[in-house]
Amino acid sequence: MAGKIIIDTERCKGCGLCVVVCPKKTIVVSGTSNSIGYFPAKANNNDCTGCGACAIICPEAIIEVLRDDSGNVEIVIEPREKGEQRLIEEKK
Repeated sequence: MAGKIIIDTERCKGCGLCVVVCPKKTIVVSGTSNSIGYFPAKANNNDCTGCGACAIICPEAIIEVLRDDSGNVEIVIEPREKGEQRLIEEKK
């Protein structure tokens, strides 16, 4: 199963929780700061499985997870606006 994550680097505060929880160790903290002075997380999507652990643990909810099981890319977890809450929906 192939996966991909997209991190909103301008909103990332570089806490490193996603780095710690990634089972494939494909996320690292960038050496370059964003416009507000934080060093955001960045992903090497080559080994990403799309497990979603990074998006679940992210306190800022800024990681989007994409998964490709059978040739059709499915959005598994989407970032949310501040204060917005939503549940993850099952693929039909």
